[in-house]
Amino acid sequence: VQLQASGGGLVQAGGSLRLSCAASGLPFSLYSMGWFRQAPGNEREFVAALSRSGGTTYYADSVRGRFTVSRDNAKNTVYLQMNSLKPEDTAVYYCAGSGSVMRLTITEAEYWGQGTQVTVSS
Repeated sequence: VQLQASGGGLVQAGGSLRLSCAASGLPFSLYSMGWFRQAPGNEREFVAALSRSGGTTYYADSVRGRFTVSRDNAKNTVYLQMNSLKPEDTAVYYCAGSGSVMRLTITEAEYWGQGTQVTVSS
C-alpha cells in the first residue's frame, strides 16, 4: 500500500494550495480517507475526512469554510483544496485511510502517506 501526497509548498497568507494524495495497493473506493497535519512542536491533528463515496465530509473547526476535501475514486486520489490560508496552517500535511471505519480518525488510520510541507508566510 502506498499513499503519495503532493502539492505542498510556500504560499502567502490568503493564498491557496491544492494537495493531492494518490493511493495504490488498496481498494480505494472501500476506504475512508482524510487529511491530518502536524506543526513543529505540536501533535498531529485532524484536518478533514470523507466517506468512501465522498458524500459525507468532516472538518476541523479551524479549517471549516476554508478547506474542501474531495475524492475521485476512478483515479484513486483524494484532494484537499485549501483557500484563505493562514500562517497557523503551516504544517506537514498527511493523507491517511482506513477500511474499517466510516469516519477516519488518527487512531483508526491504517495507512499513512509520507507528508507534504505547507508553509504560509505572513
